Amino acid sequence: MRLLSPMMKMNKYKVLILTDHKEHTQENSLYDLASKLLMHDKTFSVDVSSRAVTKNDGFFNKKLDSLIFATSVNSDFAFSKKEHPLNGGLRAIEESQYDLVWLRLPPPLDKQFLDYLSLRFQNRFIINSPRGIHLTGTKEFLLNFQSVCPPLKICRHINDIIEFKEKFPIVLKPFRAYGGAGIVRIENETVWIGNRKVSFSEFQNQYDNTEYLGVKFLKNVDKGDKRIIVVNGKILGASLRLPARDSWICNVAMGGSSHKAVITNEEYEIIEAINPRLIEMGIVMYGVDTLVGDDGKRVLSELNTTSIGGLPQIAKMNKEPLVEKAIDLIWDYYEEQLS
Repeated sequence: MRLLSPMMKMNKYKVLILTDHKEHTQENSLYDLASKLLMHDKTFSVDVSSRAVTKNDGFFNKKLDSLIFATSVNSDFAFSKKEHPLNGGLRAIEESQYDLVWLRLPPPLDKQFLDYLSLRFQNRFIINSPRGIHLTGTKEFLLNFQSVCPPLKICRHINDIIEFKEKFPIVLKPFRAYGGAGIVRIENETVWIGNRKVSFSEFQNQYDNTEYLGVKFLKNVDKGDKRIIVVNGKILGASLRLPARDSWICNVAMGGSSHKAVITNEEYEIIEAINPRLIEMGIVMYGVDTLVGDDGKRVLSELNTTSIGGLPQIAKMNKEPLVEKAIDLIWDYYEEQLS
């Protein structure tokens, strides 16, 4: 954490974090992020408002005149399944008192809710930007960066899928699905829905007009899906997620495992290619997933801009204070925007 001379004038800021702790576990990043944010020399206070708190039903159901209830983060703030800290110490807050609102809500977040947040917290600084989250929160957004991606195709109809699969084995990703949900792999006349194998004719008969991003299936998928975390344009670290035995899906939520990772030159080039566009859209903290292409070089496979997790775990693997560095970079970005 950055140390400043006592002679330097220091502004301190109030932060409100929005989350939903209903499905949280010990591994959720919120608790480490909030605790270290409170300890930072530019932070005056940190409060957390959760969608899982009944008193917040009006607020999270987009009622403009509803009260917001929050819990203050203190030095003992930590996950507890028995006595969860976000269930107690609740008080009504006034949104205008905060300098920064940090969205740590799980995806998906629909456009109406994101627009409501922008209206409710107008003239407040929100990370990531609600508008930016909406625009980047679909697989379709990757089409802006085709030079660093494997071959892509928007598949809105079964004929699009048939045309694309004739070229090479493909993977279909639902536009706004997360955590590996709904992914389909097709090779010739064989289809894997998750790890369940069916014929293409059976898949075609069951097709329900889901819109997909079609991606060329990469033969080196067993070399792992690397998650890279970026804050204010700086790469902080990465983890390598390997598929479970007899699986082609690397996502940890789908049975994959996470390991320490080194970032390659082409991955630095990927970040250089995409970061200017993301910063312009108010995306301060994001996750990039890469796979090994058929030429042996890593390519961009996913972009995640909503509630990025995993940084405390990467910090532990690397034995580096990465959470503290992330908070430094967030405050740097905030003060850059103020000036």
